[in-house]
Amino acid sequence: MSTTTVTPEPPHVLAVDDSIVDRAVISRLLRSSKYRVTTVDSGKRALEVLSLDGDNVHMIITDYCMPEMSGYELLKRVKESTELREIPVVLMSSENSPARIRRCLEEGAEEFLIKPVRASDLSRLCGRLITTLR
Repeated sequence: MSTTTVTPEPPHVLAVDDSIVDRAVISRLLRSSKYRVTTVDSGKRALEVLSLDGDNVHMIITDYCMPEMSGYELLKRVKESTELREIPVVLMSSENSPARIRRCLEEGAEEFLIKPVRASDLSRLCGRLITTLR
């Protein structure tokens, strides 16, 4: 009788940012910590990914300021959805605006990070948020 060890899938993070540079930085930081990452350039594209694969997304990290749909609007849409509301959403911005941060946290964001995001920010955050979901 042989036993097979099934390696669990790495946690899946959806990274949303209209800046190709910021998407690459976040993706590299997350992948170096062994997370599976899907990157998209807008809130609308994020909702498309979530509609197709929302059950397999363990966390969303999104920029606040984006054209068409802001990260705040994406946060609201996720938290209003019965299928998606349990996915932790983290917002990030280069602007340290206490009113904006408070509004996002009140709307259900798990955390608000100030750019530039560091590896230590992500490892602390992912470790705390993703382990509670799995």
